[in-house]
Amino acid sequence: MRRIAVINVVGLTRSLVGEHTPLMKAFAERYSLASFKSAFPAVTCTAQSNILTGTPPSQHGVVANGWYNREYSEVHFWKQSNALVERPKIWDDLKRMYPEFTCAKMFWWYNMYSSADYSITPRPMYPADGRKFFDVYTHPMGMREAIKESIGEFPFHTFWGPRAGIESSRWIAESAKWIENKESPTLNLVYLPHLDYNLQRLGPSDPKIAEDLGQIDEVVGDLIEFFESRSIQPILVSEYGISDVDRPIHLNRIFREKGWIAIKDELGLEQLDCGASQVFAVADHQVAHVYVNDETLRQDVREVLESTEGIETTLDENGKREAGIDHSRAGDFIAVSDARSWFTYYYWMDDAVAPDFARCVDIHRKAGYDPVELFIDPNLKAPAVKVASFLLKKKLGFRGLLDVIPLDASLVKGSHGRVPKNVDEWPVYIGPETPVTVAESTDVYHAIRDTVASH
Repeated sequence: MRRIAVINVVGLTRSLVGEHTPLMKAFAERYSLASFKSAFPAVTCTAQSNILTGTPPSQHGVVANGWYNREYSEVHFWKQSNALVERPKIWDDLKRMYPEFTCAKMFWWYNMYSSADYSITPRPMYPADGRKFFDVYTHPMGMREAIKESIGEFPFHTFWGPRAGIESSRWIAESAKWIENKESPTLNLVYLPHLDYNLQRLGPSDPKIAEDLGQIDEVVGDLIEFFESRSIQPILVSEYGISDVDRPIHLNRIFREKGWIAIKDELGLEQLDCGASQVFAVADHQVAHVYVNDETLRQDVREVLESTEGIETTLDENGKREAGIDHSRAGDFIAVSDARSWFTYYYWMDDAVAPDFARCVDIHRKAGYDPVELFIDPNLKAPAVKVASFLLKKKLGFRGLLDVIPLDASLVKGSHGRVPKNVDEWPVYIGPETPVTVAESTDVYHAIRDTVASH
């Protein structure tokens, strides 16, 4: 076996490998760089599942970062059980080939209860009194305290939210080194999300992205040097490219105007009632799964989607089959935006009655992905004071809301999810050549497997 480390540099594309990433550029020049067609949808959970199973969503079932659970009549986003991925993973296949094979899965998604030998994933603790404590979940469980004692607490606040930045990627990189020094896994899967943040906040055309590229290049270059010094073959991959956007599409508001959305009044604020709604959308970047509970409206829904400005394609059953996403978890229709647009989950018509979690970083309660969580509300007069007050209350044992997130979707300048027409916006595979041509996301699985077997 050949020991390898797969470093997932989220958002990296051919167009971003250059003067601002000298270390990654030098690595690409030593090996080969292939732009490959991204998963559909081009979002984290689907892309990673394609890579790790070598199959599309129609087989592994991960149709987005979250979807509507028809049995519970609830939207579930960012769940972590590996059982949600319905196909064997690359480490399962390699263990059958090589009984001594081991795998470390450092922050790749669906990281709980998998058959990987070692894993770390973000996992807050929620005491019964409503408080929230940032933490990580590890397998084996005893590894959690050992790694925190060695490299410090995981900087959770820099992994997502307004303060998301390079610190979390640096910690994950150090955790990958730590697990190598402790356990020497055959395959080390490392997730580095840093580019994802400002590429969404600012858009890839913003000149400030150069600073982010330099920061992640330093982290990746250090990892390459570390792994190569131990005769471990690094491979760089990404999940998707991010495109400039300037137009949010509020599908649930359009459906509400049609009278198809059911709303619950809870303490004077509005909650989306998915089970009682005739039609609703689960938004995920540039793709929206549209669920139709009232079959008599199916044709009406299609007509609305096809006439909505910013929607480029509407997939029905045949379209889903052709796209490799015909799975029971998928929406009855899948709306795909054009290049400059993306979908919000917003369903309220008046911000005064938006649910309390809308102004918070709350990835599990929202009926869709919310990139506006990357921003502090620019209308707050003293956000630092508000945050400090919240933290003091939390320290004293009081409960409260850190409601500092704006409700202005126009702030978002970058998105992903559709397959871009411009190949320069596709994800990349950088590593040694293999018998497999990496032309699409499922090919990455075979390239990794063949590299392990090539020694």
